[in-house]
Amino acid sequence: MDSETRESARILPKKLIDFVLQTADHLASFLVSLHIGPNVLSVMALLAGLVAGVLFIFELPLWAGIAIFVCGALDILDGKVAANANKKSLFGAMFDSSLDRYSEFFIYLGIAYHFRDHWALWVVFFTLMGSGMVSYTRARAEGLGFECRVGIMQRAERIVILSLGAILGSALKIFDPLMISVLVIIAVVSHITTTQRILYVKKAARQKRPGKEASKNG
Repeated sequence: MDSETRESARILPKKLIDFVLQTADHLASFLVSLHIGPNVLSVMALLAGLVAGVLFIFELPLWAGIAIFVCGALDILDGKVAANANKKSLFGAMFDSSLDRYSEFFIYLGIAYHFRDHWALWVVFFTLMGSGMVSYTRARAEGLGFECRVGIMQRAERIVILSLGAILGSALKIFDPLMISVLVIIAVVSHITTTQRILYVKKAARQKRPGKEASKNG
């Protein structure tokens, strides 16, 4: 990973990210000792996302926020377990990424149901679009041979903000206004992140093949 990718600005503080990853390493070592594989954790993360969506539908945002947090934690752990157990594979990476997309969809589906009779339903749609585009631009870039982890609103940030929005909104009894604010932030900054990734690949492509235009096909 080049220096520009490593030092890309993030919403979450770097010290917090490092602390979480170090803690995940310790937990991953314990899970490896129990012979729990990374794909099992990926499926569990999917189920946590599904449960979060269902909890939103049943108007239980506090528990939905906790389920989102669990989903995010399992998403970190599956990668760490794969690394610690030396079980990294191309299929595992695709399997994990695919289930991540499903889990986010279930979460937003539950939120959309909650706002089904509210103008904020449109905000949910734009948020889902932005989240999908962030993931798509990274996948498309990597398919073209560029490692692309730049951007200020990545999956970790989306999960943390959604989880905190649901938990605090429920605890403070301001769920609707707080969750709408959270969705607007994720939507706007996700589209900014998408633009960051497009520009990053444009710059990287010029450096890799000076004087030649990258194909616009696809």
